[in-house]
Amino acid sequence: MAQEWEIKALGHVCAGTQEPFADGQPLISCLFRGEEGYERRDYSEAGWEAAPKEGVVSFWKTIYRAPPPPSPEPLKKETAETLLRQYMTKEDFSRINAIYILAVMLERKRILLEKDVQTREDGAKIRIYEHKKTGEVFTIPDPQLKLTELETVQAEVEDLLGFNAPEEPASSEAPSA
Repeated sequence: MAQEWEIKALGHVCAGTQEPFADGQPLISCLFRGEEGYERRDYSEAGWEAAPKEGVVSFWKTIYRAPPPPSPEPLKKETAETLLRQYMTKEDFSRINAIYILAVMLERKRILLEKDVQTREDGAKIRIYEHKKTGEVFTIPDPQLKLTELETVQAEVEDLLGFNAPEEPASSEAPSA
């Protein structure tokens, strides 16, 4: 009868001292037979010296590599959604291009689902979106953007979302010779 093993990944603290490992720190990993099967424990070199060795099946020396920090999401979903809601609640269509781009961004993040496209008598298109979780319906005018306008609208949306921090003012001092 085959036995399935579920051995945990490298720990982030010493099993003996309970102190967190530092990136690049040498450590000892060991496999021992516990009451419920094989278990893994990771020790600092000092922690290994004091660790009980009975039941140890195998051990090896390794180097702790700290996991990389999670990469920040380039777009905070709630920020784009909050901004879209603000404009829709105020019925502020002065930023119709930004509203449309925000809706498309949320569609790509699978927060909004496009349900319908309607064409009015004057030829203008209205896109109907449904919020995936809440079921709310958003009617977004499609400004029929041209490729030449996209860069300007993208910069506008980035400014609204706070991605473009103000630049440092240039020094007014003349360079010395």
